[in-house]
Amino acid sequence: MEKEKISNNELKGLGINDVEILVSFSRVANGLLQHGVMAKPEILANLEALIDDPMPYALRKGGKFKNLAESIIAIRKEGKFMKQERSNFKLKEEIAEFPVWGLEHIEVGALAQMRTAVKLPIAVAGALMPDAHQGYGLPIGGVLATTANTIIPFAVGVDIACRMCLSIFDIPAEAVDTETDKLRNILVDNTYFGMGCTTKSYFDGSLFDSNTWNETKVIRSLKDKAYAQLGTSGTGNHFVEWGELTIGDGALDNIPAGRYLALLSHSGSRGFGGTVANHYSKIAMTKTKLPDEAKHLAWLDLDKDEGIEYWIAMNLAGEYASANHHEIHNKIARALGVRPITRIENHHNFAWKEQLADGTDVMVHRKGATPAGKGVLGIIPGSMSTPGFLVRGKGEVTSINSASHGAGRLMSRTAAFKMLDKAVIAANLVEKRITLMGSDMDEASMAYKDIHAVMAAQNDLVEVLAKFEPRIVRMADAREKPED
Repeated sequence: MEKEKISNNELKGLGINDVEILVSFSRVANGLLQHGVMAKPEILANLEALIDDPMPYALRKGGKFKNLAESIIAIRKEGKFMKQERSNFKLKEEIAEFPVWGLEHIEVGALAQMRTAVKLPIAVAGALMPDAHQGYGLPIGGVLATTANTIIPFAVGVDIACRMCLSIFDIPAEAVDTETDKLRNILVDNTYFGMGCTTKSYFDGSLFDSNTWNETKVIRSLKDKAYAQLGTSGTGNHFVEWGELTIGDGALDNIPAGRYLALLSHSGSRGFGGTVANHYSKIAMTKTKLPDEAKHLAWLDLDKDEGIEYWIAMNLAGEYASANHHEIHNKIARALGVRPITRIENHHNFAWKEQLADGTDVMVHRKGATPAGKGVLGIIPGSMSTPGFLVRGKGEVTSINSASHGAGRLMSRTAAFKMLDKAVIAANLVEKRITLMGSDMDEASMAYKDIHAVMAAQNDLVEVLAKFEPRIVRMADAREKPED
């Protein structure tokens, strides 16, 4: 098998035309590649940054690019290989328009971020969901369709493939009251929370037999970490909880109307997805220079190595996030001694190749938004003491077949610690009969928007099939750094 190589044409693409410089760059770049020090996209990104400004590399003690940087500085003193200004991408000048659901619930910062996003030169359409709030680049609750061969890592999100999973058991909902201790202990014994937490036993590790784990250097380097974290939930707003699910007449095939015991979980691709997101976001921001207000919306091209690599890693993160939830639900079902009658799940931090209503091929980024194509099932949670909803999408084309992914934050975590009252939070949990393990004031229901108002704002996007009321809730310990 031929070894991977960085070609002279790729180096010339960085603006290197002098033969001597080309030889030097090729020697260093391919040396790093062949010895497995860095992946190809990372090497090219560093070389591009070095050409822009060699001084930080020259000052770095023992740095891999120190000699190259010093050479460039010396050559430039002779008036050679002067820095060429690269043309930056400009935003569209026309007024950015996009539909907004629940405008009265959305902060100005999120609206401003969405206006910037739809002015990207690659933007085709956008929409803002009623739970939207400010994030990095694209707001959480933002949906952005771009040209089909582009993908924006920060518009997918740092927690790639963060998702919901619901298991419904043929057990009366009253079990949350009659068997509280048993259900609580099952959660304690079979769930793992915390930054970097790991597990030691697995229900099904077969995902790791996939050849995709050998596709790229970045993925290979993270395989062991991903395996160790299989079946864990992390921190922030991630949870695993028992609750009462009320299903209406004819809402779900083969499940009669009634009140059922159900298990709901929320988490993503853990350290694997976070590392992939940060790695390729940096490469995108180096490759795609945008005005400051749009810099986090830098994209990768899917016909180039780094774009292909990110696409492979993102999709693997999706499979991994699903496997995480299945691991949790399967272990809990085994401990309960009852198999679920059905399981429903969906991503809400991902990018999909789709078509708009007019047939245009696009890449749809849903950052904190639930897929809501016609007939598609999804889960929209509330908070630890407010209901979530099992929904069916209506396929509204102007929302790009999307809906909210939850209630959405009403205040920042810092504001929650400053403004909320512990006694009021505790009284609310008692009133709602919530047994809570872990969490802190920044995840209290008062830190979130009113889920009922959010659902009312999107009744043209989804049909509510069932209501889930949390009763026994497990989250990360207080003061754990949030990963969401």
